[in-house]
Amino acid sequence: MVLDIWRRIKKKEIAPIYLLYGTEAYLINETKQLLLNRILDEEEKDFNFSAYDLEETPIDVALEDAETFPFLGEKKVVFLHNPVFLTAEKTKEKVEHDLTKLEAYLKEPAPYTVMVISAPYEKLDERKKITKELKRNAELVEAKKLNEHELKNWVKDRAAGNGIEIEANAVDQLLALVGTNMFMLTTEVDKLALYAADHKRIDVDLVEKLVARSLEQNIFTLIEKVVQRKLDEALRIYYDLLKQNEEPIKILALLAGQFRLIYQVKELSRRGYGQQQIAGYLKTHPFRVKLASGQANKFTDEELAKLMEWLAEADYQMKTGGMNKSLLIEMLLFRLKK
Repeated sequence: MVLDIWRRIKKKEIAPIYLLYGTEAYLINETKQLLLNRILDEEEKDFNFSAYDLEETPIDVALEDAETFPFLGEKKVVFLHNPVFLTAEKTKEKVEHDLTKLEAYLKEPAPYTVMVISAPYEKLDERKKITKELKRNAELVEAKKLNEHELKNWVKDRAAGNGIEIEANAVDQLLALVGTNMFMLTTEVDKLALYAADHKRIDVDLVEKLVARSLEQNIFTLIEKVVQRKLDEALRIYYDLLKQNEEPIKILALLAGQFRLIYQVKELSRRGYGQQQIAGYLKTHPFRVKLASGQANKFTDEELAKLMEWLAEADYQMKTGGMNKSLLIEMLLFRLKK
């Protein structure tokens, strides 16, 4: 698992070859930075670090660099980006790659070089010989979305890296407010850690006070108020969003997206799917499914079907009618309360 590999890298237990693959950009970027900073100091990076885009450069050029001795240092780091030859994608490649040379290097990597192959693809082509060889010889870092348990552990680790302890319920609130985007979570955890420097502890109150709510989170809270039949509070959130110059059409799209998720979660749950299965099927984070599931229980099937109809009607009127767009959503919220 990626967090275990990070711990080994921090202890300077470095492998000669890494294969980073998956679509969670944060995990790929963080692993690359961690390796670079643990292997080379700032002065060495100018001489002993290089990166190649394999959509533009033949693999031979990168391998020649990897096999060249480092300059004024013991180690060098070579990043290889976009190895499209590891996927089943049909592309008109601008360059030809001699993969037999890469296969030979994998079996006998240069002892002074750390090669990091970054493949930001959802799937690798497991049928290809080069994919099999890489998986056999490289340290694998699968950059897939963390599940809720892993995400919470990562937040705790991130805080601990700043010398701060974060309470469990503070982690829950942070995820509820920010969502599961790891770049945004990093910013918020680091900001909270700065404010908590004196007490060395992050609690729920600090999270509530300092963490900015994303537009998506404001929409989620707005729907919560609708669920609780608190129209005045739902409208207050909506008016605040308008004051922040959020476009009504964007607000409507997010409302429709959240209610669609609630509808789908309710239907799939009825068919016996678990939250992890639903997340995989809908290609969304399990934490979002968990929150949507809680909201789904507050609506009957008939209510949700009617809501989807009203949202589609509002969308059509917003795109084609002459009615004031912000008023359209206001009227929709009044209908949702019933």
